[in-house]
Amino acid sequence: AVDIPFYFLLGILAGGLGVLFNQGVLSSLALNRRWKWSMAWRMGMVGLVSGLMIAFAPPIFRNNAGLRDFLITEEVGIQQTSLVFLAHFSLTLLVYGTGAPGGVFAPALVLGLALGYWVGGIKTLLIGAASTTPYALVGMGAFFTAVARVPVTAIVIVFELTGNFSLVLPLMIGSVTAYGVAETLKTGSLYQHLLEASGIPLRDEDNSYDFLSNLRAGDVMQRQVETLEAGMTVEETFQFFSGSLHHGFPVVDEGQLVGLVTETHLAELGRASNDLPLQEVMTMRPVTVQPYSPLSDVLYLMDRYQISHLPVTEGRRLVGIITRSDLIHATADRLSARQLPREQQPEPSYVVYQHRAPATGNGRLLVPLANPETVKALLQMAAAIAQERRLEIECLHIVTVPQHLSPAQADADLQESLQLFEEARAIARAWEIPLHVQIRIAHDAALAVLETINERHINLLLMGWKGSTSTPGRIFGDVVDRLIHEASCDVMLVKLGTPPHAYPLPSAMSPTWIIPMAGGPNVKLALRLLPALNLLANSPEMMLCQVYPPEQETFDITPLEEAANRLKTTLSKEVTAIPIRSHSVSEAVLRLAEEENSELVMIGASRESLLKQALNGNIPEAIASGLQCTVILVRSALIVDS
Repeated sequence: AVDIPFYFLLGILAGGLGVLFNQGVLSSLALNRRWKWSMAWRMGMVGLVSGLMIAFAPPIFRNNAGLRDFLITEEVGIQQTSLVFLAHFSLTLLVYGTGAPGGVFAPALVLGLALGYWVGGIKTLLIGAASTTPYALVGMGAFFTAVARVPVTAIVIVFELTGNFSLVLPLMIGSVTAYGVAETLKTGSLYQHLLEASGIPLRDEDNSYDFLSNLRAGDVMQRQVETLEAGMTVEETFQFFSGSLHHGFPVVDEGQLVGLVTETHLAELGRASNDLPLQEVMTMRPVTVQPYSPLSDVLYLMDRYQISHLPVTEGRRLVGIITRSDLIHATADRLSARQLPREQQPEPSYVVYQHRAPATGNGRLLVPLANPETVKALLQMAAAIAQERRLEIECLHIVTVPQHLSPAQADADLQESLQLFEEARAIARAWEIPLHVQIRIAHDAALAVLETINERHINLLLMGWKGSTSTPGRIFGDVVDRLIHEASCDVMLVKLGTPPHAYPLPSAMSPTWIIPMAGGPNVKLALRLLPALNLLANSPEMMLCQVYPPEQETFDITPLEEAANRLKTTLSKEVTAIPIRSHSVSEAVLRLAEEENSELVMIGASRESLLKQALNGNIPEAIASGLQCTVILVRSALIVDS
C-alpha cells in the first residue's frame, strides 16, 4: 500500500514528460523541414552531435541493450539514471527530427525505465531500502502509454516481458494515470499527430462526428458588411433600410463598432423619432464575438440574447457579421463538402513564412505577388488605395507543388519570395503603410488565395491579370475565374498596359481615364477606387461613358450625369459624361479609348454578368485584349442576404 502513491507519482511524471516528448518530436521535424539541407547533411550533423555526446558519456551509454538490463537490475545510481534520461530524451528528438527511417518505440521504453528507476530511487531514499526494479518496469509501461496512448497494450507488453502477475496492479495504476494526464494536456498519440502533420486525417467521416464543431466565427461570418455611421439621423436610417435587403446593420465611428440597429428596433421607435441622432437610439455595446470564437459560442449567444445579427470584431474594429442565414449557408456548405470523396477534396495550403506588422488600419488589402515585372506597379496601386482608405497591405507569394507532395512536407526555395517582399517593404515604407507578408506552399494557387482571404479577413483583393486566356471553357483563366466566383471580398484585377503606359504614374501630359457605366454595386466600387488611383497620376481627365442600343429611341442619362457630378465633387476636377449608341459595348469602349488615347480603362462587372458576357463575346476580355493601356476590372464583395 505504501508504494501506491509513488506509482501515481510515476504516472503523473510519465504523462507530463510523454506529452513533452511528443511535442519535441513534432517540433524537431518541423524545424528540420524548414532547413533546406539534404537529409544526408542533416543525418551527418546529428550523427556528429550524438557521437560527441556518447564519446564523453560513461561507457554504459555505448550498449543500448545492456543499458536496459542495467536499469532493470539496479546496477546504476540515481545520478547516472538522470543522465541516461536527459541524454536519451534530447538525442531521440535530434535523431528523429532528421526524417531518417527510425522509430520511438525502443527509446520510449528506455526513457520509461530510467524514469521509473529514478522514482524508485527517490522512494528508497525517503522510506527505506526497497527494490527499484518494479518501478523501472512500471515506468516503461507508463511512459510508452503517454507517448502512444495505448494503456492496455503497454500493460500487456510489460507483462509479457516479465510474466510477473504482481506487476499488473502497479502497471494499471501507472499506465492509466499517465494516460489521463497526457490526454488532459494534449489529446492524441504521437503517431496520430505524425500522420496529421503529413496531411493524413484520422477522423472517420462516416460516423456521428459533428462536422460543424471545428468551425470558428471567422469561417462563417460575412466579411464585407454594410454599416451605418453614428452621425446619421433616424430618418436617414429608415431610408437606408428601405433601399437594402438586410434587416440589421452595425453602427461604426471611424471603423470602430459603437452600436447596432435592426429593422425591429426601428419599428418599435416609430416615425416620431425621425429627427433623433442614430447614436441616441441604437443598441449600445452590442454583443460581439472574436473571429477565433468557436461556433458553439456563436449559437449560444444568438440563442441566449435572441439576436439575429452578431458582429465579429478584432478589438473594437469591425471585421464581419454573422446572421442566422450565414449559419444555414455554413451547414449546407459543410454537408456538400462531406459528400465529396476524400481524394477529391484539395489539401489546404501550408504557411512556411510570415511576418506581421502592427494592425493599425481599418481593413486589409491582399496583393498576391507572382511576376517580378509587375510587382512594382501592383504595389504602387495597392499603396495608394491603402493610404486613401486606411488599409493594411498583405503580400502573399504562393509556391505550388505537385499533387503527390503534401504542402506541409514539401521543400521550397524561398529566395524569390523574400526578394519580392523586399521590394514590397520598400514601397510600404515610402507610403508609410503597415505591411504583412506570408509564403504559402499549395497544390492550388486559387485555393491558397481564398484561404488567405478567409484567415486574414481581407477587404480587397488586388492582383495582376493578363487580360485573356487560352483555357477552354474559361473566361479569364483557372485562378482568376475561381477568385471572381468565390472570393468574399472586393476584387480588383489589373491588366497592366505596355510601355509607355505601363501603369498610372505622374507624367508630363494629363492622361485620360475611361470608366464604362452599367449600374450596380461594381460601378460604385470603381468610383470609390478612383480617388486613390488619382494619387498616382498627373491630374487625369475622367470620362464616364454608357453604351445604349441604337434601336432605343430615348434613354435616361440622369444616372450617368449624377455619377459624374458625384465624382467631380469627390475629386474636385471636371468629369465628362458621354452617352454612346452602339450594338457592341466592347467596340464602343475600344473606339472611345483609342480616340482619346486613354491610359486607363476601369470596368465594373458582376459575377453573373461575366458569365452572360462570355456568351456574347466576353466584353471585359475583348476590351483588355484590344487595348495597349492599363485595364482594371472590379467586382464588389459577395454579400449574402440577411
